[in-house]
Amino acid sequence: MKRFKLLLLSLIVTVSFTSCFEDNDDNLVLTPDVKDFVWKGMNEFYIFGDEVPDLNNSRFGINGEEDRYGTTAEYLEYLDGFSSPEAIFDALVFDAGNTDRFSIIFPDLFEALELFQGTSETNGISFSAFLAPGSTTEVFALVRLVENGSTGDIAGVRRNMVITGVDGISLNSSNFSNLLTQDTTAFNFADYDTNGTDDISDDIITPNGISITVTKEVFTANPVHRVEVITAENETIGYIMYNSFRNNFETELNEAFAELQAANVEHLVLDLRYNGGGAIVTAARLASMITGQFNNEVLAKTVNGPNRQDQNTNFTFTNTIEGGAAINSLNLDKIYVITTDRSASASELLINSLRPYNIDVVQVGTTTTGKTTSNRLVFDSPDFGTSQVTSAHTYALFPLIGNVTNRDDVAVPSTGLVPNIEIEESRANFGTLGDPDEPLLARAVADITGTGRFLNSFNQGLGEEELKSNKLNEPLSGYMYIKD
Repeated sequence: MKRFKLLLLSLIVTVSFTSCFEDNDDNLVLTPDVKDFVWKGMNEFYIFGDEVPDLNNSRFGINGEEDRYGTTAEYLEYLDGFSSPEAIFDALVFDAGNTDRFSIIFPDLFEALELFQGTSETNGISFSAFLAPGSTTEVFALVRLVENGSTGDIAGVRRNMVITGVDGISLNSSNFSNLLTQDTTAFNFADYDTNGTDDISDDIITPNGISITVTKEVFTANPVHRVEVITAENETIGYIMYNSFRNNFETELNEAFAELQAANVEHLVLDLRYNGGGAIVTAARLASMITGQFNNEVLAKTVNGPNRQDQNTNFTFTNTIEGGAAINSLNLDKIYVITTDRSASASELLINSLRPYNIDVVQVGTTTTGKTTSNRLVFDSPDFGTSQVTSAHTYALFPLIGNVTNRDDVAVPSTGLVPNIEIEESRANFGTLGDPDEPLLARAVADITGTGRFLNSFNQGLGEEELKSNKLNEPLSGYMYIKD
């Protein structure tokens, strides 16, 4: 079984990280303790290494890269003080939950690698939850997104549907996140009535007797969610909704641009409203699809932690995608990007890194997350990469390793990127993604066609507070990573 899993891992990593494991037990190096791997990996890569005294090179006279398997008596005693790999990892994370909310330890690296491919056990449904009008405890959920081809999609669940209960149990502020995320769920739907006013306090939600049962299954989501060509006021506008920067779907993204290229689009609306990030290299390729006139010029820079300064990297515009196929470029000098507070990391990098090239990026929606830090997967191998990974355990680290800036060394502010045109998704009308009448897309189209000044109702939704729950977050949302 161990050798089978190593072979499986080799196949996954060959696709994901363009290098492979050696499936040869004689070449595998066994660490004395998984905790040794955790400390060495964090010492070598962690961006906040100087802020954690126990990670300093001087602490034990050991450097993770130079003394990969070195030990001292004091160091071994230190490791023995922790009950598990998770315990030492948690102790080494700087200001966990505040300064560092994004470092992870994975007990099962197979599961981690699947997440990077967009594969998880899911029904494909994403929700936004709100307090019911006039209540401090009753909750309703709006379907925000349904992944194409998922069990939720096949069952008939659609964006903008209102859920007030699950399995006959009404949603409230205490139970909504658990009920909405069960493996098998019977969603109880309702109708939403604005009561003819803009005041949400008098809105009416009425159960309609419709129930749909959905079961989670292992599913791989295509981040290229929707592609449209819109004609408005004699303008040809391309629209792409893109939900994650994943290199295993670069062909699909490139094909979407080929479709827009063939339609001779004059404008592009890139919808990143729910795009929480992904691979920096894929962001560089997307930037090249939008432009095409800056091949080999620097798009973004990474600034690593104290022990990896010599590995700082520039990411450049390119004319090929993963695998070598030529990029389909639109050669634009202006683009509209739809954002919300769920737009993070690589989405923000794209906006921030196009602007120094005098690309007019018109941001429509609400302020982004404000995340500039990057992660990478760290394996228990001689160089922490994907060659000669130990068979002794399946742990992997995913620590914050650096900051990312544009070519002018300007980072995305921690407060996020503020839109040029502010409009929030309203619970009264989420609209259909890709439909010219969907409020955020409609506002972008109105600005393109010059009719925006006549639209006075487009500030709808500002101030509506959504209930947050980590259980409702998509896997790896908010992460930006560098491939080994």
